[in-house]
Amino acid sequence: MIRVLIADDEPLIRAGITTVLESAGDIEVVAAVPNGREAVAAARRHRVDVALLDIAMPVMDGLAAAGALEGLRVVMLTAFGDEENVRNALKQGVSGFVLKSCEPDELIRAVRAAHGGHAFLSPAVTRHVLGLVSFGGGERARKAERRLEVLTPREREVLDQVAEGLSNAEAGRRVHMSEATVKTYVSRILSKLGCANRVQAALLLRDAQEDKA
Repeated sequence: MIRVLIADDEPLIRAGITTVLESAGDIEVVAAVPNGREAVAAARRHRVDVALLDIAMPVMDGLAAAGALEGLRVVMLTAFGDEENVRNALKQGVSGFVLKSCEPDELIRAVRAAHGGHAFLSPAVTRHVLGLVSFGGGERARKAERRLEVLTPREREVLDQVAEGLSNAEAGRRVHMSEATVKTYVSRILSKLGCANRVQAALLLRDAQEDKA
């Protein structure tokens, strides 16, 4: 059973997430609290596997709570308009991001992925973040291109799809691979590039493309 802590300042959101997660059968919500400070306290009282935190909360926000919950796998709940917070959370290497408006099965998949030690980024979040980022240019672009040289042509092709914010299934249809094979490729790409998640890898590619723009 995956033991989950939820922190969100809206009671209806907490109740809805609890219902969705516990319907999965393999997830138990051990605490649901209104802010990051109470999340940190609850994590000390309960054995927690995954923390699902709203990025923007009163008293202590999700970013500060994630920093205090060192060693705990964290999935961030975000909404459109939180792009700066998302960028800051990416630097912390959190386990995943999902939109508050996501489908129930996506939320469940995010929690399971985090519990398994994998990063999960909603394709919608990926597309949103990438659409807000400007290219690095100059020396930054050249450094990015040098980092990408470790990839094989096929890995680069898969990364091209990731950089468009496609899911594994969507990317697989584009490059004629199974979803499972794309997932394996993505894991290998992240390892080679030293990136914590798909968005970091996609941003690296975007920087490298500035020299070709």
